[in-house]
Amino acid sequence: MFLLDSIPDFWLQVAIVGAWLTAVLLTALTVKRYVTADAEIMRKIVHIGTGNVILLAWWLHIPAFIGIGAAIVASAVTLFSYKFPILPVINSVGRQSLGTFFYAVSIGLLIAWFWSIQQPQYAAIGILIMTWGDGLAALIGQRFGKHTYKIWGMKKSWEGSLTMAVVSYIVSSLIFLGVQGNIWQTWVVPLVIAVVATSLEAFSKFGIDNLTVPLGSAVVAFVLTQQMILK
Repeated sequence: MFLLDSIPDFWLQVAIVGAWLTAVLLTALTVKRYVTADAEIMRKIVHIGTGNVILLAWWLHIPAFIGIGAAIVASAVTLFSYKFPILPVINSVGRQSLGTFFYAVSIGLLIAWFWSIQQPQYAAIGILIMTWGDGLAALIGQRFGKHTYKIWGMKKSWEGSLTMAVVSYIVSSLIFLGVQGNIWQTWVVPLVIAVVATSLEAFSKFGIDNLTVPLGSAVVAFVLTQQMILK
């Protein structure tokens, strides 16, 4: 009888992550084929689905070199995809943007930093705020955004920004609750994180928010928490 215990941890970790990413890609391709949906929805399925890999990496204790290596490969692939149509599902949104590249880079940087100090929760905060906050903000803003404003030549909606703020708060609060329990910092620090993340997301020209939002959110979460611990 085949037992999971007989598989080395490394290969089991890789298999689980690979299975998840494959499922995300197949879901996007299936929706594209059988459901009437625009390119942005396809892109957000991949965006949200792949971002959740950080939770698998955290819970499975996947070594940093795997995450960093995967981020480097993903960065290279996305750069090639802007020249060659190898990732049509995520690059067919009708605008010039390096967002997918910045997304991969931010994941690699956050894993390199917070895995090295054994504080993966901050990497998870940064990446999941980008994953869920930005992903849902874009979809809500496009479909329900009636009240618009412009920053740096980019048209945004207050509905989308509010979604970004609420989701950022929920994501960071849940992670803090799981790590440090029901203390006042769990509910107060996310307020600052949400404001910072939403402000950074508003400046999204060329997809730079895919870099600034996860890094900025993670840094704010880490610095504020450390300052409170020291006091």
